[in-house]
Amino acid sequence: MKHTFTLEYWQDAGWYVGKLREIPGVFSQGETIKELEENIGDAYQLLMAEAAKFSIRLLEREIYQWKSGEYTMVAKYAMRILQRRHK
Repeated sequence: MKHTFTLEYWQDAGWYVGKLREIPGVFSQGETIKELEENIGDAYQLLMAEAAKFSIRLLEREIYQWKSGEYTMVAKYAMRILQRRHK
């Protein structure tokens, strides 16, 4: 399953620095935007590899509110959940 995330980035001392809005803790940098995109992808893959290794799940949820006759998304968040492995 392929996910789409939002890359927020800014310049700092000549570097492009960025984070994934939907996944807390995934930051990286690069000399160009293309390099930043590659590095942030690597950072995300490392997080997922560690999550699988230690039985950490990312739980993504959206919160909707009923307003004016329809549901509107009011928040989106992700949590890391540590699960103990049973022997």
